[in-house]
Amino acid sequence: MPTGVAIRDVREQLFDAAERILLRDGPNALTSRAVTTEAGCAKGVLHRHFADFDAFLTELVQDRTARIDGQAAALRESAGTGTVADNLAGALTDLFGSVAVAIVALITFRDDLRARLHRAGSAGVPVLTEATAMIASYLAAERDLGRIAADADVDTLAPTLIGAGHLLFADRKGTPPEAEAVRRVVTTVVAGVVRDPQP
Repeated sequence: MPTGVAIRDVREQLFDAAERILLRDGPNALTSRAVTTEAGCAKGVLHRHFADFDAFLTELVQDRTARIDGQAAALRESAGTGTVADNLAGALTDLFGSVAVAIVALITFRDDLRARLHRAGSAGVPVLTEATAMIASYLAAERDLGRIAADADVDTLAPTLIGAGHLLFADRKGTPPEAEAVRRVVTTVVAGVVRDPQP
């Protein structure tokens, strides 16, 4: 590996390699050696930048979880446009069509990682917790606009949508669900609260 490479570039290179392994081979295949081999760097590089492999995984999860903030902002901005069902279906597809499902599997697979994440301040299952907050925030914005019922329980609807979305996408090796299947689930969950747009 050339000298003078910025630490952030090396970290991103390692994170991206870990993500590719997770998506391709699942959490069982994720080892420090597999990551450095996939990244095309010397075996000691990972340990020069992270205290140990669980520290690397903790930062990987935190980095990927932080990306949900951008998705959340975009989803909130879509309130009042399109349809509620289409906005939600798109958000679930973007979320679970990425590495999120594999990250959830990784967290549930590694007890030490889950413990470190909790010590670092993560609540619940990282990714799913942030995704639930993203959906709840969007639903609250739509409720404020009158596009869903004023008495809609967004704090129940959000985890219901996240759980249903996660189940649709959970088979990492299978074919991703079709857009219509995602939309059908969303439509069913929110059917009782969606209101016709106000003239």
